Amino acid sequence: VLSGCGVYDGTEIHEASAILVHLSRGGAEVQMYAPDVPQMHVIDHSKGQPAEAESRNVLVESARIARGKIASLAKLTTTDHDAVIFPGGFGAAKNLSTFAVDGKDCKVNKEVERVLKDFHKAGKPIGLCCISPVLAAKVLSGAEVTVGHEEEEGGKWPYAGTAGAIKELGGKHCVKEAVFSLTPFYEAHVDTKNKVVTTPAFMCETELHKIFDGIGAMVKNVLKLTGK
Repeated sequence: VLSGCGVYDGTEIHEASAILVHLSRGGAEVQMYAPDVPQMHVIDHSKGQPAEAESRNVLVESARIARGKIASLAKLTTTDHDAVIFPGGFGAAKNLSTFAVDGKDCKVNKEVERVLKDFHKAGKPIGLCCISPVLAAKVLSGAEVTVGHEEEEGGKWPYAGTAGAIKELGGKHCVKEAVFSLTPFYEAHVDTKNKVVTTPAFMCETELHKIFDGIGAMVKNVLKLTGK
C-alpha cells in the first residue's frame, strides 16, 4: 500500500523498492494499491519545503513507483491477498493518516483503517516499516511494533520520539537494534499474536544496505506467517 512518491510527502521510494525486490525474491505475486485522495501537501524535495499552490493525488503519484500497475485502495480485499505491507515515508503520516499533524490524536484514512482491521480479523499478516507502524498502533489496540530506539542517540535515531507516540496511541513499542551483534542487518519485530511485522528502516541514520536487509527480514517474516 503506497502513499505517494517521495519521502517527505509520500512513500519512501527506497523502502518500496526494497520491499518489491524481497517479495520478488520470495516468489510472491504483488499488487500495489493507494488511496485515491489528495496529498496533504507537495514538498519540493530539492529544497525540503512545501511547493505553494501545487496539489497532487496520492494514487496518481504512487503509480510512478508501481510503473502504472496500481489500483485504488478501495479495491483491496483479504479474499484476494495473503498479506499486506505498508512502506514508510512521510506519506504514511500525512496521506494515510494525520499523524504528522495530530500525533496521538491522529485519524487514519478510512480505507487504510478498513484494510488493517480486515487483515487482522482474517488472521493474515501485516508488514510495516519506518513510520508506518503508527498506523497499526492506532488501529489495532495493543499491537506490538518497533520504530527502532526510544532515544535520539546523537542524531542516529532522529525520529525516536515516535516510540513515545506509539505508546500513547495504545500500542506497545519494542526497542530493536540497528544491527544484530553477529549479523549485518536490521532486526524485524514479529508480533505473533496479531501477525504484525515491523522494522525501523529509515528511522535510523545508517547505510542503505542495512536498511535493505532489515526490510528483507520484515518481508521474510511476513511471507513465513502466510504459511505458504
